Amino acid sequence: MNRRNTALGSILVLVSILLVAPRPASAQESRRLQPEWWFGGALGLNLNFYSPDLRTLNSSVTAPAPFTGGSGNGLFLAPMVEYRPDPVWGGMAALGFDSRGGGFDDVASGGVTRSLTTSLNYITLEPSLRVSPFPSDVFLFAGPRIAFNVAKSFTYTQSGLPDTSGDFSGTRGTVLTGQIGAGIDLPLTGGDASTQIAASPFIALHFGQGPRSEESWGLTTVRLGVALKFGSTSFFSQRAREEIGFSVRAPRIIPGERRVQETFPTRNYVFFDAGSVEIPPRYVRLTAPDAATFHEGQLLEAQPKDLTGRSRRQMTVYHNLLNVVGDRMRRMREARVDLVGSSERGAADGKQLAESVKRYLTEVFGIDGTRIRTVGQEKPAIPSVQPGASRELELVRPEDRRVEIASTVPELLDPVQIISLQEDPLDSDVLLSVDGAEDLLSSWTLEASGDDGKVGRYGPYIHNQERVSGKTILGDRLQGQYTLTLLAETKNGATVRQEEKIRLIRADETDENTGWRFSILFEFDQSKTVATYRRFLTNEVAPLIPAGGSVIIHGHTDIVGEESYNLRLSRERAQETMAILQAALVKAGKRNVRFDTYGFGEDVRRAPFENTLPEERFYNRTVIIDIIPE
Repeated sequence: MNRRNTALGSILVLVSILLVAPRPASAQESRRLQPEWWFGGALGLNLNFYSPDLRTLNSSVTAPAPFTGGSGNGLFLAPMVEYRPDPVWGGMAALGFDSRGGGFDDVASGGVTRSLTTSLNYITLEPSLRVSPFPSDVFLFAGPRIAFNVAKSFTYTQSGLPDTSGDFSGTRGTVLTGQIGAGIDLPLTGGDASTQIAASPFIALHFGQGPRSEESWGLTTVRLGVALKFGSTSFFSQRAREEIGFSVRAPRIIPGERRVQETFPTRNYVFFDAGSVEIPPRYVRLTAPDAATFHEGQLLEAQPKDLTGRSRRQMTVYHNLLNVVGDRMRRMREARVDLVGSSERGAADGKQLAESVKRYLTEVFGIDGTRIRTVGQEKPAIPSVQPGASRELELVRPEDRRVEIASTVPELLDPVQIISLQEDPLDSDVLLSVDGAEDLLSSWTLEASGDDGKVGRYGPYIHNQERVSGKTILGDRLQGQYTLTLLAETKNGATVRQEEKIRLIRADETDENTGWRFSILFEFDQSKTVATYRRFLTNEVAPLIPAGGSVIIHGHTDIVGEESYNLRLSRERAQETMAILQAALVKAGKRNVRFDTYGFGEDVRRAPFENTLPEERFYNRTVIIDIIPE
């Protein structure tokens, strides 16, 4: 036990020395180009500490008294490879020769001294996670050690008798242990050299070793070594110079508050809270006298200061869904509806959900009950919980507890026309494009320096395109000249700096021209594609786009699933929507229409709605088309 404490104390002292190692002084070295791949070799000395209780060495040799301590030195020699895709995180692996040999403490009894030494050698495979969290070049590593025994011999000596040699019995052919350690990279070349060379002294603690399956033989090893590593940055540097490009598109004029007529799609689902068959209180429920005077035209009235990023206005419209359906059923007397309730508790519970919606329509709006059919089932036709799904179930399970409204009259579920006031329309954004950012950069920021001496910083960002509100850059100014500076760091530690100049002008009056906004919605499992909306886009949206006009198309998703997948999906849907509209405009002879197409994915800064409620996530699975007035 004392030897283990000595080993642990040694590594703690040496790690402390590494942690306070000074950072390289020169600015060039602190911004070294760091290759992703490093190749080299490591040479080390193993300090082996034994805590055994050995008597039976093999079937032929048994000591009269046990050996209970020992230590020794061994050689470590291995080629190695490192992968550093990020300045902080990476991996490393070594495969080579590893000696755990040494001598046991002599045992004396009855005037006889007994000695035992061993040549215990392995071929070892050591994959490790590498972490560099400090401002210096110190790194930490940890991982398993997989050792394959290649030598297990011993020499047993007893005074007055000839030496006895043999192999330990019960020696494990494969030993799985663990290691933790620390090191420091000492560069041997200049910061801008195409081939980087580094020497890396390191120390590691190996624990959990049990060489034999018989008796007891604890083994702890402290390894002191140095690695010599080579990495090439020439390919990366050339690629970075060629592929990282910075461009800016600024609005011709930043509009003021804009009035928008929105075709708000009717999401024909009513979601129920877990364990309840009552319509949730977030849905607007009227009394019978109030319902008698309700008409959906009341929702057309604009409310001031409608938030673009979190639209309470549109969600208020959705939460009036049952009132809109009731109002339309009073006017469309031939319309019949099916209410299909789905519940994880089974069809009977699902039917109770549907009956709850039916009671509201019959008792509050006076709809004849014979026009409404209710059905119960366990899962909706298009469920959010997919077979075999195990992730984010707390988000998707509530989406399957719902009532779907279907009708023999399609107009019953037509979109609702509303008026909204946009304070910060998307066409007021400054569009920033950084080609190659996702492949080559760890992050980038934007620095906006105005002619008034003020400087704003935005980011950090990781994607190829980002948008910053022109109003945010201007602040309380009406106009200004700005130098936009891209400040980026590559995945290998190099810096990139590029500049663009723009002029921003803000309109000081409300835009009196009315814009148009349309939305198309998608189911969770993507069964609805953009092509499903081809007729709607061609016949309803395209005719409203003027020749020489501007259209902004932005795709969104909810927060379920991988962020990178959602971003790609939103981009693809936005691009497909643009292609359909462009084809319709060419056919109609309309030219010079400018499209701004963007995929926001699950970006919460730009999501149309929150992601707390099932209906909010459903409405976030959308592509929104904004037609900008001339």
